[in-house]
Amino acid sequence: MIGRFIFVGLCALALAAPALGEETPAPPAPEAAAPEAPTADAPQASTAIDDASLEALYARLAKAKDSDEADGLVARIDRLDRRSGSDTDDLLLARAAAALEGEKSDVALQLLDAVVALNPGWAEAWSLRSDAHFGAGQTNAAMIDLGRALADDPRHLRALANLGAMMENAGRREDALKVYERGLEIAPLWTPLREAAERVRAALAGQAL
Repeated sequence: MIGRFIFVGLCALALAAPALGEETPAPPAPEAAAPEAPTADAPQASTAIDDASLEALYARLAKAKDSDEADGLVARIDRLDRRSGSDTDDLLLARAAAALEGEKSDVALQLLDAVVALNPGWAEAWSLRSDAHFGAGQTNAAMIDLGRALADDPRHLRALANLGAMMENAGRREDALKVYERGLEIAPLWTPLREAAERVRAALAGQAL
């Protein structure tokens, strides 16, 4: 497993790279999350069940037979990642996701600032705040938040995909490929990572000619 220090190092490499190019692909958009009415905070037992479900989904993901199955499993993991154990935090995150869907990055950032203050160990909140920073054109801040998300959850697939995309955008193709390949160890057939890795390998091969 890649540890905290490796992700911090990868983020530092990308932050030192040139500004984003116009034609390189943007990070994959997060799946929209539907807001839910707030209730009392979920008990610890619910979080334990979610953790067990995540482990089962990751085990199936590693052995998925095709990209359709892998993509469906990642979508299910995404839904569990959005459950923090606190209905208040979940509601704020859902509202932030809706704001991002409406291209209101400033509103999303205000909501996500509150979420990470309330729940600083929630990787999904840091990952989504990275999306909000990216949407606002704040690439360095987006990279820092991705580093925090991956420090909290090294298997967070969308954070890995986004980190790789930002490195690729910054011209750090070899580092981007390392991140994509790390994600493919977890989800060998997930479409965004597979296609990104193939694209970078082709670019590196052409560069070597």
